Amino acid sequence: MPTTTLIVTGMQSDDCLRTVMNAIQDLPCINHADVSLATGEATIDHTSMVSEGDIRAAIEDAGFPTR
Repeated sequence: MPTTTLIVTGMQSDDCLRTVMNAIQDLPCINHADVSLATGEATIDHTSMVSEGDIRAAIEDAGFPTR
């Protein structure tokens, strides 16, 4: 199972964290996601049906840049 780790910038509150989590969880084939408000790190376990680009695009479409 692939794991993708991204740095999400711009999160400043629990509302931001929920927005990012919802964007990730709306993708198909996500097994587990952990997003830290303190560090900005998002670690996502997913199947090969979802690419890093798909995850990055979902987060960025929600309004949060990724690195």
